[in-house]
Amino acid sequence: MCAQVEAHVPIHLKMALTIKEAAEYSSIGINKIDAMLKQPNCPFVLFVGTRKLVKRREFEEYIRHKLVI
Repeated sequence: MCAQVEAHVPIHLKMALTIKEAAEYSSIGINKIDAMLKQPNCPFVLFVGTRKLVKRREFEEYIRHKLVI
C-alpha cells in the first residue's frame, strides 16, 4: 500500500479561496463574504459549477480600496 500525501498550499499562494478560507484570511465573517459574492458584478466571485469561490487577488484589491464593508 502506498500512503497518499495531501499537498497543502498556503492560503496566500492560492488563486481561489473557499468562503471559509476567505473569512479566515480577511477576518470578515462567512455570511458577509457570501452576501458580497451575491452582489451583481462582484469582481472577485468565481463560479465552478454551482460552487462559489473567491478570487484572492481581486478580493485583496477590493478590500484595499474600501473603508467600510
